[in-house]
Amino acid sequence: MDLKGTTAIVTGAARGIGRGIAVELAKEGANIVVADLPAVQDDMNATCALLDKQGVETLQAHCDVRDWSQVEAMRDAALEKFGRIDVLVNNAGVIGVAPVVMMSEEEWDRVIDVNLKGTFFCSKAVATHMMERRSGSIVNLSSQAGKSGAAAVAHYSTSKFGVIGFTQSLAHELGSFNVTVNAVCPGEVDSAMWQEHLLPALGGLQGKTPEEAWDAWISERVALQRPQTVEDIGQAVVFLCRADNISGESINVTGGSEMH
Repeated sequence: MDLKGTTAIVTGAARGIGRGIAVELAKEGANIVVADLPAVQDDMNATCALLDKQGVETLQAHCDVRDWSQVEAMRDAALEKFGRIDVLVNNAGVIGVAPVVMMSEEEWDRVIDVNLKGTFFCSKAVATHMMERRSGSIVNLSSQAGKSGAAAVAHYSTSKFGVIGFTQSLAHELGSFNVTVNAVCPGEVDSAMWQEHLLPALGGLQGKTPEEAWDAWISERVALQRPQTVEDIGQAVVFLCRADNISGESINVTGGSEMH
């Protein structure tokens, strides 16, 4: 798919990986629907300012991906402004850190609902439009935790394994309509998830500062000995959107920390 002049919805686009994806798509000429929560309005404005520099049009959409009515409203607003939806990037996601025996039902549901149900809702919302146009690309954000489970993030890992299974199933359903469905599995990206959740917990377990824990993790786990960037993830999304004959795949962007 030639992305120039297309319309892309990116959920969780206010900051971090979502912002990086939105910018990389905009560099290719895609107009962007910046979807996120009202609580991060300032970050949404900052993302749109970056996109404006690429000379594309933007639309801000407040959307909790767990709420079907809000997802429908986001889709309808995109169609009203742009008349088409060519790309959906299901990036919105949350994480928490707790062993299973200490995890509350509410915490389990929060992570599963945002990461997995949100991916289902948003994909369902745009699928019929893409099927009618016989064109489109859906890219779901999984994780290296969707390939290999880890302690204290069972809910997150379960949700991301689920995203990969959902990706494969939807790829089968939409293939005959010329719609591709793929997933990207980020690894060690210096994002809010790592800084606010994973590194404090990891550092506490190891008796290290978060910075020390980060450096040790990168040197011990990542073959390329460096973290990934939001630009790396965005470039992988662009590749999958442009690749008309790839569907049902889950691409690692981990610097070699995950190799299957």
